[in-house]
Amino acid sequence: MRNAPRRKTSSIKGYLIFFCTVATTVTIALMLFMPVYERTEGNRWILAITMLLIIVALSAIGTGADLLRRKIMIDRPVQEILSATEKIAAGDFSTRLTTIHSYEKYDDYDLIKENLNAMAAELEKSETLHVDFVSNISHELKTPLAIIQNYVGLLQRETDAEKRSKYTQTIVDATKRLTNLIHNVLKLNKLENQGLRYEYERVRLHDSLAESVLGFEDLLEKKSIELVCDLDEVEITSVPSCLEIVWNNLLSNAIKFTNAGGRVAITLKKQGVNAVVTVSDTGCGISPEAGARIFDKFYQGDTSHSQEGNGLGLALVKKVIDVLGGEISVKSELGKGSAFTVVLKELER
Repeated sequence: MRNAPRRKTSSIKGYLIFFCTVATTVTIALMLFMPVYERTEGNRWILAITMLLIIVALSAIGTGADLLRRKIMIDRPVQEILSATEKIAAGDFSTRLTTIHSYEKYDDYDLIKENLNAMAAELEKSETLHVDFVSNISHELKTPLAIIQNYVGLLQRETDAEKRSKYTQTIVDATKRLTNLIHNVLKLNKLENQGLRYEYERVRLHDSLAESVLGFEDLLEKKSIELVCDLDEVEITSVPSCLEIVWNNLLSNAIKFTNAGGRVAITLKKQGVNAVVTVSDTGCGISPEAGARIFDKFYQGDTSHSQEGNGLGLALVKKVIDVLGGEISVKSELGKGSAFTVVLKELER
């Protein structure tokens, strides 16, 4: 919408220039005509020939001026734009165009250049993400596959029952990691390229969170982690299956990065018409550098736990929250733990 006033100003300016050019040409023609009329005493043939010459001369001058104007103001920017579109079409997304006028005085060509720059920047970003994604997923696939291959070889040569059981469990763990990776990639692909096509319904968030917590009961007991729940009764319009993805990933991370004997807390509060869920822990915390990239695909700030995940969980959480129309933020301090806060907005559907 902000471009509309500039286009309007540009159009008015063009009309004014055209009007002034015509008015000036007619005025000059009349000024030249009057002296000739007085000297020739109204001889119509001389007047006709003189006026013809005056009109031809003024037309030639005007045409030359217009050609020069078009070359500078139209042909040059058009060629720049054509050249840029050819480069972008060929895959050079670093191409950028320079606008001629200041922002307040943009003409249509400046607007086209600005839009092309924005498009090229988005394409460059998408290309970078695509390359990184392919590189990362290749690495993530290669690791469990290499583990499976190596341990299958060991299993074939091993006769000791205890070692064979250990190797088998390692293979099972690697296949689970591989399955989880593929599952998360498919979820992300569906969210990014197809969007959510689920039916929204009234969800009792306290029940939804409680059900997710029950799924981690054994892991909490195994690590002797204290669980603190402060859940108000809150209902909101949302998609239960999508919320399950959010709760499971946040709880899984909280438990994973909390040492034995630590604490994980979950709170659910009503804030106006919105719901606020916070999942906090007393784990290792996140550095400011890692916090800035925590929702990026495949990013893992703490590599000591890289065997327990693939760096897609929080990226998936962020995408789900965005699609649901909510917000997610994180506060963390190294050595003291992290707190993820999710704001779910009440939607009218």
